Formats: sequence, C-alpha cells, structure tokens
Amino acid sequence: MVSGGLALLFLLVAVILIIVFTAKFKLNAFIVLVSVAFLYGLAIGLPLKEIVSKIRTGFGGTLGYIGIVIIAGTIIGIILEKTGAALSMTRAILRIVGKDRAPLAMSIAGYVVSIPVFCDSGYVILTPLNKALSEETGKSMAVMAVALSTGLYATHTLVPPTPGPIAAAGTLGADLGAVIGLGLIVSVPAMIAGYLWAIKFAKRYEIKAELEETYDELIKKYGDLPGAFHSFMPLLLPIILILLKSIASYPTKPFGKGGFADFIIFIGDPVTALMIGVFFALTLVKRDKLGEAVHSWMGEGVRNAALILAITGAGGAFGSILKASPMAGFINNTLSGLKLGIFLPFLISAALKTAQGSSTVAIITTASIMTPLLGPLGLSPALTVLAIGAGSMVVSHANDSYFWVVSQFSNMEVATSYKAYTTATFLEGMVAFAGVAILTIFI
Repeated sequence: MVSGGLALLFLLVAVILIIVFTAKFKLNAFIVLVSVAFLYGLAIGLPLKEIVSKIRTGFGGTLGYIGIVIIAGTIIGIILEKTGAALSMTRAILRIVGKDRAPLAMSIAGYVVSIPVFCDSGYVILTPLNKALSEETGKSMAVMAVALSTGLYATHTLVPPTPGPIAAAGTLGADLGAVIGLGLIVSVPAMIAGYLWAIKFAKRYEIKAELEETYDELIKKYGDLPGAFHSFMPLLLPIILILLKSIASYPTKPFGKGGFADFIIFIGDPVTALMIGVFFALTLVKRDKLGEAVHSWMGEGVRNAALILAITGAGGAFGSILKASPMAGFINNTLSGLKLGIFLPFLISAALKTAQGSSTVAIITTASIMTPLLGPLGLSPALTVLAIGAGSMVVSHANDSYFWVVSQFSNMEVATSYKAYTTATFLEGMVAFAGVAILTIFI
C-alpha cells in the first residue's frame, strides 16, 4: 500500500475528478462517486477483492442506516405539498408576523417547509404566495425572493430529515437527535442573516411581481386547507420523538432504564419516528384523495428519493474506501499541527459546492472524505455534519439548479441574482459556520 502522503495526494486528485465529471461533463454523481471509489482503491494499492468488498459494505451500510428515513421524509414532504399543508403553515406564520413583515413571514415559512421538502420544490410551492404578497405589500420581488430562498436554504443544508444532513449523519455516525437539535440552533441565525440581507441590501433592486393571482384569489383557489396545528404535526412529531430518543440515551438516563425508556428509544429511532410521521401526514388527506395519496403521491415520494439514495450510498462506498487508506495517520501527524479543526470540513464542502453546484453532492462527498479523519482531528460527528452543511451554502451561483429556480421564478435577471441572492448565500454560510465554531467551545 502507498504512503499516507501519497494517499492524500490521490484523494486530492479524486476530488478534482469528482468536480470535473459532475460540473463540466454533467455526469451523474452516483456513477462518478462509485467510479472514483474504484480508482482510489486501485491507486492506493488495496487488494482487488477488498476494494469490491468495501464498496459493497460502504454502500449498503450507509443506506441501511438512513435509507428508510430519507424515503419517509420525502413522502412527508410530498403530502405536505399536495394537501396544501405547506400553504396552511405559511398562512399561520403570516398571521403571527403580519403582512407588513411579509419578507420575514416567507423566510420563516421557507425555514419550516424545507425541513422535509427540497429547497427547489419548496421555492416553487411557495412562489405564488410570495408573488401575491409582493404585490399586496409593495415589496420588491428581489426582497421577497432572497428572504424566501435563504429561509429554505438554512434548513435544507443543516436540519434533518432533509436528505443531505441525514446522509452526512449516517456516514459520520453522528447522533441524529444531536444533529437536529444543534442544527436548529445554528440555522436560526443563518436564516436571520439571509432575511436581514434581503431587507437591507436586496431592496435596492426594484422588481415587480408578475402576478398570476392575488393573495385572496390564491387562498380561495385552495379551498378548505388543513388546520395549522394539524399541518405542522407530521413535521414536528418525528423531530420531537428523535430528540426525546437522544435525551433518553444520555449517560445520565433521565427516563430511567426500564420499559418506558426503551419505548421512548424505540419510537424515537429515526426509522420509527419518520414512519409515524408518514402515517400522521396521511390524516391531512381528504377522503376522496386518499387512494391517490397512497398510490400516486407515495410513489412520487419514493421516485424523488431514489436519486438521493443512490448518491448517498455511493458516498458511503467512497467513504469506506477512504477509511481503508493510510492517509488518516498522515493527516494526524501533519494537518493536526495546522489546527484547522472544524474549519476543514467547512472548507472542503464550500470548495465542492462552489465548484460543482449541488449542496447535497457537496455534503455527501465531504462527509465521505471526513469519515476517517474524525478521530485523528478530534472532531465531534454532529458538529462536523453542521460544518459541512454550512460549507454547502457557499456559494450558490450559475452551476446550481437552485440559483436558476430562484432567479427565474422571481423574474430576476442573472446579474441581479448574483448581486442579491448569491451574496446572500455566502453570508448565510459564513454565519452558519460561525455558529458551529461557537458551539465547538461548549461541546
């Protein structure tokens, strides 16, 4: 087998290959990650049988931990979208905040909706309401777009059950309850930073909404929406159960060691909690739509999750090969002296995100790279997940599909999008990382 220094050099080459083939040649990330895993194993001199074995176990082990969770979370998101529950949650937030603070309402709504829903989909779902509020309140669409997009982005990259953070938690062996709890803490100031950027900076760009429906017409079109509390529960219930499970597992055993504690640990397991969330989400569906929900909507959720599952498993395969390389010891003797600490996963993730565009691919790839380095660098798995998530915000530009969703659905010219939106993602990522860095002092 090669030396640790050479293994690290080969890793750099592997990362460059991932960027080139996903960004320049637009190859599917699953194919690229698995292929690079094979090439890296060959380059460092792993026995041929061991390469295949580790790719298999890495792929299967990662999906075995979080595969069901990703699928269940995606199904919950689809049901929230189809039943109008996402709109109901937004209206509830709007009633509390007030129409005069419409950008803040949309930022908070995006923050909540993007926990189970991809930020691209969340933006499309909430755009009609965003435009209607822009027209009704006289706020520029640049302000409304940046407020909504950064709200969505905060939880998309930091709070499970969004697939990226879940995949990273599975790859790094982080406690999912800890990731959720700490992710909620870190993502709030990140969301606020995006909102403040929207109302203080983006307001200089006056963009009129191309209105399709007024606010009242939009609400009337949806008809009888689910209640706000009912709409929030399929999202909040699994999160609460997972957090309770993490508390029950503390060394101090706050719920004791008997049957009650075992029950909390059982229902708070991410698989159990998200499946409970799926069945609770079905209570939002009207009777005449229940058949369609069970057959069509759930099928759509599984299909939407398939690509993320493939990429997540491929990232696990790559990470398994990296664990077998001798670079961990080399890094322990070299990089540890540089005291990069939690900045290293942030930096790698930010570089990958900026270079190839996809936050999810950046998160999964960085988690794979960091897997063998947690021990040598003394990093917390949960905080490493969040540092990676913060890096995956920096920066969203033309190679990111979300950039085009935000700009096109908001009638923003590309140059304006760079000035108002791309700069906001940079600020948001830096604020999120600052939050992670502060947490490292206490955790």
